[in-house]
Amino acid sequence: MEATVIHSSLVSSSCRPELISRSNFPCRRNKFNVGVPREYGVISEQVTKHSVIFNNASEGGDVETATLVGNPKIKERRFEVYSGYPTPFGATRGDGGVNFSVFSSSASSAALCLITLEDLPKGRVSEQIILDPMINKTGDVWHVFVKGDMEDMAYGYKLDGSFSPEDGLYFDSSKILIDPYAKAVVSRGKYGALGPDGDCWSQMAGVVPSANDEFDWEGDLPLRIPQGNLVIYEMHVRGFTRHESSLSEFPGTYSGVVEKLEYLKKLGINCIELMPCHEFNELEYYSYNSVLGDYKMNFWGYSTINFFSPMARYSSAGIGNFGLGAVNEFKFLVREAHKRGIEVIMDVVFNHTAEGNENGPTLSFRGLDNGVFYMLAPKGEYYNYSGCGNTFNCNHPVVRQFILDCLRYWVVEMHVDGFRFDLASIMTRSSSLWDAVNVYGAATDNDTLTTGSPLSAPPLIGMISCDPILRGVKLIAEAWDCGGLYQVGMFPHWGIWSEWNGKYRDTVRQFIKGTDGFSGAFAECLCGSPNIYQEGGRKPWHSINFICAHDGFTLADLVTYNNKHNLANGEDNRDGENHNNSWNCGEEGEFASTPVKKLRSRQMKNFFTCLMVSQGTPMIYMGDEYGHTKGGNNNTYCHDNFINYFRWDKMEEASSDFLRFCRLMIKFRRECESLGLNDFPTAERVQWHGHSPGKPDWSDASRLVAFTLVDAVKEELYIAFNTSHVGVTVTLPERPGYRWEPLVDTAKLAPFDFLSDDLPQREIALKQYAHFVDNNVYPMLSYSSIILTLIPDT
Repeated sequence: MEATVIHSSLVSSSCRPELISRSNFPCRRNKFNVGVPREYGVISEQVTKHSVIFNNASEGGDVETATLVGNPKIKERRFEVYSGYPTPFGATRGDGGVNFSVFSSSASSAALCLITLEDLPKGRVSEQIILDPMINKTGDVWHVFVKGDMEDMAYGYKLDGSFSPEDGLYFDSSKILIDPYAKAVVSRGKYGALGPDGDCWSQMAGVVPSANDEFDWEGDLPLRIPQGNLVIYEMHVRGFTRHESSLSEFPGTYSGVVEKLEYLKKLGINCIELMPCHEFNELEYYSYNSVLGDYKMNFWGYSTINFFSPMARYSSAGIGNFGLGAVNEFKFLVREAHKRGIEVIMDVVFNHTAEGNENGPTLSFRGLDNGVFYMLAPKGEYYNYSGCGNTFNCNHPVVRQFILDCLRYWVVEMHVDGFRFDLASIMTRSSSLWDAVNVYGAATDNDTLTTGSPLSAPPLIGMISCDPILRGVKLIAEAWDCGGLYQVGMFPHWGIWSEWNGKYRDTVRQFIKGTDGFSGAFAECLCGSPNIYQEGGRKPWHSINFICAHDGFTLADLVTYNNKHNLANGEDNRDGENHNNSWNCGEEGEFASTPVKKLRSRQMKNFFTCLMVSQGTPMIYMGDEYGHTKGGNNNTYCHDNFINYFRWDKMEEASSDFLRFCRLMIKFRRECESLGLNDFPTAERVQWHGHSPGKPDWSDASRLVAFTLVDAVKEELYIAFNTSHVGVTVTLPERPGYRWEPLVDTAKLAPFDFLSDDLPQREIALKQYAHFVDNNVYPMLSYSSIILTLIPDT
């Protein structure tokens, strides 16, 4: 068999190779495939014009199944092309080549584009393989198997078909589309660097898998820390070490985080929740910000381009090793975190993509099958339950399988320990053109659901919950979306899903700042929110308790500002949440009088104490442990600067004050058997008190909540919160043979706010308390909280 090269100028558009025989799986060399060719066609990159290459097959042999188009090249590459396999999706190496497979139900034609690193910035295709729908298509899947030198090459697809937005079709054969299943994506190599001619949307492409891609996991295995024992730290990979004070060798990268893992371990963190690390374009919002004199960026990353690929520009390698360096560096982060007893949870954004609405770029999903991947109205408009222009069509059969495959990949190949699902309520909404036959296989009574209607048993959530791989990892839902669907306590959970407990955040903020009418609700929060989760059969640890997160005020700003101050975002302070339940303690802004600053410090400790003594799973936001401020900006999505950077210099300044308090409170929580219960506390475990033992005040005017908690390690704990503007004296419960010993008092200055065993002046401090506790009373200042432990009376 020999290859015939015919210049394209000599070939009629209707010319096709004579197909003597055809096999769907020509590369599978076994007794069922006797037609393996003895010799293969070749393609050279030194062709002087675009060329079409046809192979003549010997009788009984398989034939080359695609037309190839090439540009002039210096290096010669030789390819052998076969029909390929419809599964698995993506680019898969095996049998001496790479199988490419992509879904599109409506495309009329497809081409595989192979791209060198030199051609990528120019948006130029190095080699183009036209797929034959008779040979390279099975059902709605286009596929091709290619052998040859594809090291250091990227790939994408060009699809053609109808361009009819009113019908939901956006085919454009001029676009090179990213394969949704690409395991790495390459484009620009440096974070924040513009592309050629100042382009913010440089050509992107998937990476052809390498035969030399190896990573030594060194025997890494899942930690499987019980969720009730977790202390979660929400963090931003770039922001954590980008500031010059980090003194990191690789600032702003996965490796930079590894350098600081010992700090997190010392703090007491055993789980990091990484803000989006899927490939996104940080230049998406690129524009000059006249307020700060810099440029706006998509810093947070909640605008995914590809869900299988780690963010390449978070890697110290950039697109080194043709993008595979980022994959291995992410693995390095996970492996090193596990060595230190720290789990890794990913914040994933399956509610929308970076393609936005009809005015957004066509990068991948829109150009492949817009009507499948996005929720569309009858005339092709995009539903916008995400608030970001489009809504991922999560419960479509193809899309939910895609999401499942993606999650499995990150667990099996990347060893992550779980996921936090951004705007997870979108994953419970019905898909476009919803019908019961499509989803369940048969019609159901009263099936009148329209696109986007909430489902009581969403297929995607059910698939994840019942998956033998995924049901064993942490699954955390942000149980609301931007379309008004709020499901905290009602998210379909299958007994395994946890939730960001937004009600906990709001209630605790209200009570700690002294708002009337929240004492009873605050007590529920301390118990793990049984009013929300117990009836549905869930446990306290299904509640992810938090005071602050990436969106909203930091802990320091929560006690410094009554109002948002978002002018730095360049939107005239219109963006961001207006209702923050914050209190500035009497004066707005950082520059305040000494009494106000002392009260703010006390309030921060009150919030942190509450978080650590509540049943449930606590989550801390990066930087809150030293009092990071964003200047009252509660929507810092666009700032790649000091506003969002962890300030290691400020952390050092705080090392003897609030940081110490946080570290000791986390340590205390982990030492106590009673502060991470697997079940909601009962009357045998917890007793409620007021100014006097056993007499709690649940009236609207009450601002005192006190309780005792039986603990197998500490005997018993007495915990009280006074959020009144006046001090109170509480009477402690009598325990014959024992006495109460003060441990925490947020009204005291550091280091006497936490009387740790290693405190040099601890005994002196205890003697100052003695005349109170000997009489079974304890004075509490306004806006303060206390913890006392029960010890034998010797």
